[in-house]
Amino acid sequence: MAQKQTAGRDRLGHLAPTFAHLNDDVLFGEVWSREDELSARDRSMITIAALFSAGLYPQLQSHLRLGKAHGITKQEAVEIVTQLAFYCGWPKAWSTFPMIDEIWADED
Repeated sequence: MAQKQTAGRDRLGHLAPTFAHLNDDVLFGEVWSREDELSARDRSMITIAALFSAGLYPQLQSHLRLGKAHGITKQEAVEIVTQLAFYCGWPKAWSTFPMIDEIWADED
């Protein structure tokens, strides 16, 4: 099940309250909760792929953590990045593997 997010309000509510509302209530509230259409785990995989391809590492790290909470295993995360490396860039994989190692460190 998708986790309720408050990152928008917590980080940007004072600066961009409308953006924070859209982030927390629409994106992470309405869209991520549509699990009959696509599971939170699948949404996490898609989001990880999109952020990886764009090289958006701070958001990628957050979504790797969220993906772990949604049931993505360390080996699956490694496989996702290995697959994407051929389509999106080898250096991006090198930048992402340490994040995976850190996030799933408890599985070693």
